[in-house]
Amino acid sequence: MKLLVKSSLMVAMLGLAACSQAGLGGSGAGGMNGAGAMGGNFDPASPEYFNQTIGDRVFYAVDQSTLSAEAVATLDQQANWLLNNPSYTAIIEGHADEQGTREYNLALGARRAASAQEYLISRGVAPNRLSTISYGKERPIEICSNEACYSRNRRAVTVIAAGAGV
Repeated sequence: MKLLVKSSLMVAMLGLAACSQAGLGGSGAGGMNGAGAMGGNFDPASPEYFNQTIGDRVFYAVDQSTLSAEAVATLDQQANWLLNNPSYTAIIEGHADEQGTREYNLALGARRAASAQEYLISRGVAPNRLSTISYGKERPIEICSNEACYSRNRRAVTVIAAGAGV
């Protein structure tokens, strides 16, 4: 009998816990407004929203640091987000695929990060809110020897951090 009572209480507690979590991404009572008030990927001022909705990365062609039309569209959204959220700073990471020497890829990653940074500045983001770093081929997303992997590794990633805004 005690086991039945304990089991019933446990099921009731789990049910209540699930109800209180509904607004965090499910379609429960909290919905978008409830989750937005708590932060997370539904809050337009959160880094999670930036990463998942705006997009934190742009991709490049082989041996290139010029921005594609798709990259420009993403960077336009990043610039708008940064302008609307002045309490954040960003580090732009430059990356390359595994082809080429370490030195070449570090330089290429630096050019990619700089091209993204320069574009964000041209859209009104204060230069003192942006910094760059190149990882070259040292931090691949995928490791393999085919174009599908290479293309995912040729990127600049904008990493958002709370910091002194202007």
